[in-house]
Amino acid sequence: MEYLDYYDEDGGYIGYKTREEVHSKGLWHKTIHCWLYDNLGNIYFQIRKDSNTFYTTASGHVLKGETVKDAFKREIKEEIGIKIDSQDATLVGIVPWKMDKVKKDGSIFKDRAWANVYVDLFEDDIDKFNFDENEVLGLVRVNAKEALSLFKKEEGKIPALIIKQDKYNKIVTENRNVNFSEFLVNEHETAYGKYSDVLKKVIELTER
Repeated sequence: MEYLDYYDEDGGYIGYKTREEVHSKGLWHKTIHCWLYDNLGNIYFQIRKDSNTFYTTASGHVLKGETVKDAFKREIKEEIGIKIDSQDATLVGIVPWKMDKVKKDGSIFKDRAWANVYVDLFEDDIDKFNFDENEVLGLVRVNAKEALSLFKKEEGKIPALIIKQDKYNKIVTENRNVNFSEFLVNEHETAYGKYSDVLKKVIELTER
């Protein structure tokens, strides 16, 4: 059973409930959006299995009693398969998120979360990646400046390194251009609004 801490709308701690209760009742809780980048100004997007689109390197809930940076470390390990020291991760921002969605059974999924968005420098070998096959198809490495320009234009393609695993769990790569439409953008969002703060932070950190 997974438990989440929940809060009032001002961020005051109230208690904890199961993940299911938090979402059925629309209780405010914390999530973590994890981004990895390298010294060359590249950033890693995850290829989500459920939608075959590109999103955060890893993401998920902050569990009961867990710090945000510990959640970063855990989600990266669970989804991407590498161990990192997340204590030096840099905060980009905390974004409130509200969404109601009707599930297949007719019930309403109520999401009320503060998304804690962090970036962390990845200096290891990509051969260390070991993706959770239930959630992740691979990673896409793109240049942050080129991605920012793409999202401003809302059309076009940029070069990318596609990182996946073969049936023997060996990392295989492919260089190809990726299209603007391959990046995850929800209804009533723009790609620039969704990702620009992260991309600008990576550019800032790698051009110091």
